[in-house]
Amino acid sequence: MTYCVGIEVDEGLVFAADTRTNASLDDVRVHRKLHVFEYPGERVFVLMSAGNLATTQLAVSRLRRDAEDPEAPRSLRTFRHLFEVAEYVGEVLVASQVQASEHGPNAGISTQATLILGGQIAGERPGLYMIYPLGNCIAASPETPYLQIGESKYGKPILDRIIRPETAMEDAARCALLSLDSTIRSNLSVGLPIDLALIRAGDLRISQQMRLEGDTPLYAEIHDTWSRKLENAVRTLPRFPWEAPLPAVDDSRPLPPLPPRRGPSRQDPGDQSAQQ
Repeated sequence: MTYCVGIEVDEGLVFAADTRTNASLDDVRVHRKLHVFEYPGERVFVLMSAGNLATTQLAVSRLRRDAEDPEAPRSLRTFRHLFEVAEYVGEVLVASQVQASEHGPNAGISTQATLILGGQIAGERPGLYMIYPLGNCIAASPETPYLQIGESKYGKPILDRIIRPETAMEDAARCALLSLDSTIRSNLSVGLPIDLALIRAGDLRISQQMRLEGDTPLYAEIHDTWSRKLENAVRTLPRFPWEAPLPAVDDSRPLPPLPPRRGPSRQDPGDQSAQQ
């Protein structure tokens, strides 16, 4: 399993993805799921993937091969509109699923994958699309300015509460990290490190990009501050009639150590190295 989230705000696009592809008892694997296709001054795309790892790696390789071939009739560099790029990526995804399913080692394993594609082509506004296994796609909208793939339920509440088209881009990036952090906390099949990328409208390149490990100071501070603020927010909620008022809470005080996360259980996914 995996979790990736793309956010579209007025200032641009935010992408965040975990890197875990397997979480069995003694086998935890990491693969990049956030892929950049950058042609500065012309166009820039970010592709995030969830599903069969063989399929997504094949699709990404085909996209890069076509983009690097000046004689390719269709590639990421030949289309004038982002929705045409999304349709093309959908076709590549379908073909990659078919090819992956024809190999013997994949017999009985789902080769389906789902993608999030976002970016900007010169002359257009940035855009964000979810591409389904059948190759069809939907775009983010002002009513739903974010798209998720993979294990999405744990990280959805903060996006619903905070993300609006007018949300500042850095605030949207912090929400994306908290969405990943909440999911990592609740699901062993999603794990660090986290890849983060921002495309600011008009830059036509990756504006900022970073990888956050568990000991990255920024991630550790966001994680700890969020936990402390949430705990103190619960303490300041309206009291029940039978409770005495509590004194003011100092939310700058350190929290007690968090309990250790449980290790993988036998109900957790087994060897799913072909899954992303």
